[in-house]
Amino acid sequence: MPRLRDKFEKDVVPKMMQEFGYKNKMQVPRLHKIVVNMGLGEALQNPKIIDASSKEMAAITGQRPVVTRSRKSIANFKLREGLPIGCMVTLRKERMYEFLDRLINVAIPRVRDFRGISKRSFDGKGNFTMGVREQIIFPEIDYDKIEKIKGLNVSIITTAETDEEGRALLKHLGMPFRN
Repeated sequence: MPRLRDKFEKDVVPKMMQEFGYKNKMQVPRLHKIVVNMGLGEALQNPKIIDASSKEMAAITGQRPVVTRSRKSIANFKLREGLPIGCMVTLRKERMYEFLDRLINVAIPRVRDFRGISKRSFDGKGNFTMGVREQIIFPEIDYDKIEKIKGLNVSIITTAETDEEGRALLKHLGMPFRN
């Protein structure tokens, strides 16, 4: 069992039950899935970027990514329908907890001039999305082997119904929010 899941069941559930007055531990919001997405607009000029990015994302998440393709043609961007423009991974269960643990305890502290994560990135339904500017904050990425520094989006989907519940869940799990 991943360390973060163990912490959730032993520490977070009792704290959340006390804080929000839940009568049953099944009412406590929990993590549903984590979606890691990397948009690669420059893949139109250099198709090899997709392969390198999907290898990096597989190293970061421990799961092979799906290549996302454009839905419609846009002439101004020289984009045709069906061209590869990114890659994404959906993590659930054990891999989700392992990834979140590494993100919170290893990757985020490696960000330069880090002052905490904004509390405003919630969507109104308890889900949280954050952007990572450089993929090199993850220890799985070898700095010498990357061609270009790319960013990625991490969306944490919870079963919480309000932002307040989602924020409390992530705070108890160890997410370093700004004061």
